[in-house]
Amino acid sequence: MSLNYLGKIKDYRDLRHLKHIEKSRLCNEIRQMIIDVATENGGHLASSLGTVELTVALLSVYDPLEDKIVFDVGHQCYTYKILTGRKDRFSTLRQWEGISGFPKREESSCDHFNTGHAGTSISAATGYAKSRDLLRQKHEVIAVVGDSSISNGMSFEALNQIDELKTKVIIILNDNKMSINVPIGGLAKHLSHLSTNPSYRRAKEAIKSLCEGLPLGSALVAEALKKMKYQVKTMFQPINIFEALGINYWGPFNGHNIEELEEVFKLAKAFDESVLIHVITQKGKGYVPAEENPTKYHGVSAKKPNSSANSLSWSKASAQCVEKLAEKDDRIICLTAAMEEGCNLTGFKKKFPGRFFDVGIAEEHLLTYAAGLAAGGLRPVVFIYSTFLQRAADQLYHDIAMQRLPVLIALDRSGLVGEDGETHHGLLDISWYKSVPGLFIASPRDVIDLEYIFANLIEHSALPAIIRYPKGEAPFSLGRRDEDQPFEWIRSEILRQGEEVLLIGYGGTIPILLESCDKINNLLHINPTVVDLRFIKPLDLETLERLFSAHSCVVIAEETYSIGGIGEQLSKFAHEVNKGLDWIHIAIPDIYVPQGTRDEQLRYVGLSSDEVVKRVSEHFERAIG
Repeated sequence: MSLNYLGKIKDYRDLRHLKHIEKSRLCNEIRQMIIDVATENGGHLASSLGTVELTVALLSVYDPLEDKIVFDVGHQCYTYKILTGRKDRFSTLRQWEGISGFPKREESSCDHFNTGHAGTSISAATGYAKSRDLLRQKHEVIAVVGDSSISNGMSFEALNQIDELKTKVIIILNDNKMSINVPIGGLAKHLSHLSTNPSYRRAKEAIKSLCEGLPLGSALVAEALKKMKYQVKTMFQPINIFEALGINYWGPFNGHNIEELEEVFKLAKAFDESVLIHVITQKGKGYVPAEENPTKYHGVSAKKPNSSANSLSWSKASAQCVEKLAEKDDRIICLTAAMEEGCNLTGFKKKFPGRFFDVGIAEEHLLTYAAGLAAGGLRPVVFIYSTFLQRAADQLYHDIAMQRLPVLIALDRSGLVGEDGETHHGLLDISWYKSVPGLFIASPRDVIDLEYIFANLIEHSALPAIIRYPKGEAPFSLGRRDEDQPFEWIRSEILRQGEEVLLIGYGGTIPILLESCDKINNLLHINPTVVDLRFIKPLDLETLERLFSAHSCVVIAEETYSIGGIGEQLSKFAHEVNKGLDWIHIAIPDIYVPQGTRDEQLRYVGLSSDEVVKRVSEHFERAIG
């Protein structure tokens, strides 16, 4: 790729020497770089393609080393990374020891807040702004937020406080009519009304006419803009929601017109009150496949030469389980929070449109809404990523479990998730939720157990429950003697019967332990026992007690934090049963695991067959010594 402009600039400071036509050509080059890297490494492609001009205009007006620019979620930050000193490392995006796919303070002094979950930018920006005021500083604070993130409850809590704080925050609302899927709810309709209201043209003309010829930064500009506030306000009938909250609303503006964006950003800089700038962009702009299908190209996977087109993901397998059950039970309802595609629920939605609900990016509402559905006599199944369930932990505890309501949570992406990194790992669900009274938790190792557990929980149980499963391919059958018969309900399953060494796991660690078993046999000539817990809560203590008594060394491997993990929970019980037991717990240490492939992350934290063999070998060396 020829970099006529991008190759000549070092960072955002060089933008100020370019004409607008040159900046437009630069945007084309940046788009091509994003397409090349994201389609190779994986990443949030369509979102970043839609904000190229917006970011170039933003960095032409504001200085990210002084002004605090906070991106919501961070899906749209690739241009920002390229223009803030990471151009030469952009090819390492989302790779091990490369740059993160999200804003990260440790990575650049231009990244002012780590993001990855929706709805945080306005709260963080108001905090930055109030700190600036109290410390008598003079920089600008800008939050860049998408049209779906702004409907998040946390965003509204922040918007509600801005007028009371009497501080200045610039909010850039990037409205592309999409989140991952089409935005849900009344606010999306309200934004659509604002963006199509012909009076916005009069608003833009008012800005231009009142400020024409005035030097930016002067008191005259500020006074003119205050007058403009009241003139523009009367043009919108009824009053828009942001004005009602005491926040000046400007727009909408063309998010791909650099000259227009720079003009309004300069005016916002001169203005002395908080302002929300409504910008219309096209998600996926410049890449035809993403323009035609922005949902599909919201996030693309890295190229994997060994991946099979016929492989079944855990997400797809889970969705298919519920779809089959829903055919014979019309009480079953599926719900998600802006994750229809991610959780593979499009098939369910098409087959049962009246029994599918996407609430948007509103996880707290999602769980309490599900609780209400269950209290009303339905059997809701909530599909949600483990990392996003963290945002609704109180609703799970207070609104579902405490009332013993039969809400089934299909917990996707449990464990390490790969290239999305720290913000998206599902490493807290075991330690957090196993302490919730009355909550049932299961972790199947293959599709056979997945189907068995789903069916039992929906057909025969009236308890709140979680089925957790990892990211990646789901084996149909793993470690089975009889593929047609799942093992007993709420019982651990002995996959291999051996002696001396007991290997315990569940879910994603079972393949590691089966591989470890073979290696230990070849190296040490010992046949370990391998056990799949299957059920995290309640645990099958009867089977475990018998196994602890019969072995001298236990290795428990789990893809969750060691603090609060099952290994920590069982350690005391195991030593009460067998005081001489050598207890080896392999889990995620007290760290944030960086981005990379799942295999790289598993090796990094010691969740590998080689580590298991090493620890077992050390046990026997100690015994001999």
